Amino acid sequence: MKKTIIRMAALLIGLAGFASPTHAELKAGDKVPDFSLPGSDGKTYKLSDFAGKQAIVIAWYPKAFTGGWTRECKSLRESGKKLREFDVAYFTASCDDASTNRRFAESLELDYPILSDPGKETAKAFGVVNDSHPFPFRWTYYISKKGKILHVDKSVKAGSHGADIYGKLKDLGISKR
Repeated sequence: MKKTIIRMAALLIGLAGFASPTHAELKAGDKVPDFSLPGSDGKTYKLSDFAGKQAIVIAWYPKAFTGGWTRECKSLRESGKKLREFDVAYFTASCDDASTNRRFAESLELDYPILSDPGKETAKAFGVVNDSHPFPFRWTYYISKKGKILHVDKSVKAGSHGADIYGKLKDLGISKR
């Protein structure tokens, strides 16, 4: 009886995996699929626009107008001068719509764009959302000029993230302007 229950439990766990598939997460060494996302500044940003020209940092966050994300955005704004020493384009991104991210960016007087992915196609391609986690994980991706992931930070500290990104850009050897 006990073995039958264990087998049934294992079968149900296995079936649960098929019922709610998740998307693979991008990891170091992976090529980033091209994307085209509107920014809070009214421009559209495509990965292909940066190919061979600049490294990219994309810091995903769950939702605009929340405490953690407000601290994180302010941290990036406060570190902006140092971050711009590097030959890198940096963005934050969420699945909020473009008007919400525009209002959020304006409320914080941000000097960098927030990318919007309300359809979640790009977020799913990165692996920051999946069927069981509809809001993006607070993960930051460092992408080379060749469009490959250099590093993924899954331990983001909202209040110091700007300084942390600066340190990681140095560690990764991203060239200065």
